[in-house]
Amino acid sequence: MKFKTVLKCAAVCSFASFLVACGNGGSGSDAKEIEFFSQKPEMQATLQEIVDNYNKSQDDVKVKLTSVPDAGTVLKTRIANGETPDVVNIYPQNADFKGWAKDGQFVDLTKEKDILGNLNEGAAEAYAVDDKIYNVPLTTNVSGVYYNKTAFEKLGIEVPKSLAEFQDIVKKIKEDGQTPFAEALGDAWTVNGFAQLAWIQSAGGADKANDVLRFSDKGGIKSDEVTKNVAAYLDLLAGNGQSNSDGALYADTVAVFAEGKALMMANGSWALTVINQQQPDFEVGFFAMPGLAADAPAMTVGAADMAVSVSADSKNVDGAKDFVEYLSSKEAMQKYYDVDGSPTSVKGIKTDGKFEELADVASLAFTDKQAIWLHSEWTSEETFWDANVSYIKNKDLDGYIGNLNTFFDTMK
Repeated sequence: MKFKTVLKCAAVCSFASFLVACGNGGSGSDAKEIEFFSQKPEMQATLQEIVDNYNKSQDDVKVKLTSVPDAGTVLKTRIANGETPDVVNIYPQNADFKGWAKDGQFVDLTKEKDILGNLNEGAAEAYAVDDKIYNVPLTTNVSGVYYNKTAFEKLGIEVPKSLAEFQDIVKKIKEDGQTPFAEALGDAWTVNGFAQLAWIQSAGGADKANDVLRFSDKGGIKSDEVTKNVAAYLDLLAGNGQSNSDGALYADTVAVFAEGKALMMANGSWALTVINQQQPDFEVGFFAMPGLAADAPAMTVGAADMAVSVSADSKNVDGAKDFVEYLSSKEAMQKYYDVDGSPTSVKGIKTDGKFEELADVASLAFTDKQAIWLHSEWTSEETFWDANVSYIKNKDLDGYIGNLNTFFDTMK
């Protein structure tokens, strides 16, 4: 906030209301300033450049970027207190967002052609709530399997096109005396993407996976063909990690992979920057989860990452929409993509020659080959993580099914 604006607000606001009325943008006398609340601290510098460029481009609206520690908790508190920022980076796949949208917390953007016209067809519609669009998804994360392309070529291994081919790859790597996977079973969330994709491929799609997990009757998860196929995918990780995998954490597993001590690592697009910081001396690749058979499409799972909504309580809704239109422009998102590298829904972004490691999986983003995180339909997810890790360590299918039923029965 500029110094003159601070003085202006201070003259008409008590200090107690200053943080809300002025910091929230839009409660000042001219309502020109709006607040953009970000949950992407690693992108703060780039977002500030985008905000600065927007502010210089016109005189009607001044945007202030807010980036704070523990942003998710802070945002929930502000929404609960009726202090929702004018423009907020928020995740439309989450249950709390859907509830807030239904409660009228966000502006309906369904007819905003100047904004939605910047996106690839269907990108925003995928996150509609009651057939209305309350969020503009600009980027997404994707999950898959990182692999050592250099080592694969030496071993004559190609990216698997089926579960059977995946099993053969693991066997061949072990026969060569190498470790198939870098694993972080001490950080259970790192297995989440792989496990969700196992369910999606085994059940025949994300909706069918949740029909078994979330929407079946209590105790409805059984030892059947679907769960046995899920187990077959998880068996790829069981006993096939580095020696310390049971207690290893996320940073450990990235280091193991980047140092070439394991040839694959199941993780998401967010891990590439961390991998490259380790300066691996081999070419990195990234493949999507193959289906049960070679004729089944490879799949990824993920959801909107840099995604924005407009507060229905904003004192300057038109100004907030104008900024969102700019943020969704090719000019702004090219700057963002060049640093972040996440697949983007914005038309016209130049991606050739950039973040090529992610290209094969990134090409599935915002298509029907990208499932939205299954836990978007759940009330929590941590117990699911733990159940997967427990199975990978023990290969006890009955215990796995029991843990899943105990977890999901609370939602039924």
